[in-house]
This record gives sequence, structure tokens and C-alpha cells, in this order.
Amino acid sequence: MKRFLIYAGVLAAAVTLSAQQKAPASPPEQASATIAGQTITIKYSSPRVRGREGHIFNKGGLIQSTHKEYPIWRGGANAATTLHTDADLTIGDLSVPKGTYTLFVDIADPDHWTLVVNKQTGQWGLSYNSSDDLGKVKMRMSKPPQMVEDLKWTITHRGGDRGEITLAWENHSASVPITVH
Repeated sequence: MKRFLIYAGVLAAAVTLSAQQKAPASPPEQASATIAGQTITIKYSSPRVRGREGHIFNKGGLIQSTHKEYPIWRGGANAATTLHTDADLTIGDLSVPKGTYTLFVDIADPDHWTLVVNKQTGQWGLSYNSSDDLGKVKMRMSKPPQMVEDLKWTITHRGGDRGEITLAWENHSASVPITVH
């Protein structure tokens, strides 16, 4: 009986602790696609708008006020956003050898973003060093049909060896074409 009470107490404590744990504010996510037989993956953490619509990208908004490296942004939350490619790529007009990179976004102009492909990897948060940039690519901007609550990266296969990388959050969507070699 004593063992039963101990086990019951441990079980009750575990259930209580489990119920108290909240989902992370910016859960880990992944976008992946196979293009021309090669896998391309983006790993990121996805922040939420949470009632801050119109106050994310504007001057003095969330990104500017919380990122000392502004206007460079990690395109997500928590650990830096990473791109892994099993093949050489062309992103926009930038040649990207197969491997792993960190993706940043220059949002100096909230309506005209630039994707930054950086050779440094493994950083937490926004530890940006421009001397490690592989290069930068202008992104095509559009307004999503509705507000995007959860930040989302997507990789879309457009046929053959072509695809597209898109980052959407709040009232912004930015994309860039990719070609697999």
C-alpha cells in the first residue's frame, strides 16, 4: 500500500508539471523540398504576431526594438535560421555551394527585403558578422491575402530544377527564386 501511495504521488506530480508546461512562444519549425532529386531544408523558430499587427516591421516596431543588429534580422526567433542544401544552388543571382548556411534578412526598408546568406552557423539569437556573408539577394515582396500569424518559411518546387523560397509573417511576404545544379 505504501508503494502504491508513492507511485500515485509521483504520477500526480508528473501530471501537474506536464499541465503547467506551456508550448514555446516560438516553436521550432522546418521547411523542406526535394528539387531535381536534391533536398533543401530551412530550420527556424516561428514567432507569432500575438496582437502586434502593424507593429512588427515598422520604425520602432518589434524587430527594431528587440534586435541590436537591426536592420539585420534572423528571419525567425531563438537560434539563427539555417539553410541546408544537398546540392549547389543559385538563389536569385547568388551562387550557393552545397552545405549549411545561416539566413538573415535585411529589412532596412520594410517593403523591400534582402536575403543574406551567411557562412557562419550554429549561433544562438542574432550574432551577425557581415564579413561571413556569402552574399545578398533582393527579394520580391508581396502582401499576403490575409495576415500571417505564425512566421513561415516555405520552399516550393516550381518544376524541373527550379523552386522558390518564401518568408511570410504579419503583412509581408518575400520570395526569391532558386535553381538546383
